[in-house]
Amino acid sequence: MAIITGGHVRVGFEDNVYIEKGVPAKSNGELVEKVVRLAKEFGRPVATPAEAREILGISK
Repeated sequence: MAIITGGHVRVGFEDNVYIEKGVPAKSNGELVEKVVRLAKEFGRPVATPAEAREILGISK
């Protein structure tokens, strides 16, 4: 929902362990790949690591 409405998305096992209903994700990378694909399908840009740090206020 956040992707569609212009929000940011957090991804990883600490947030969700399923890649789809009833199917556990094999890795965090698999979850990230799915969110990147969805973002691209909805025409949303994906933040670079540097952009993500800036959005979150984290220094390198």
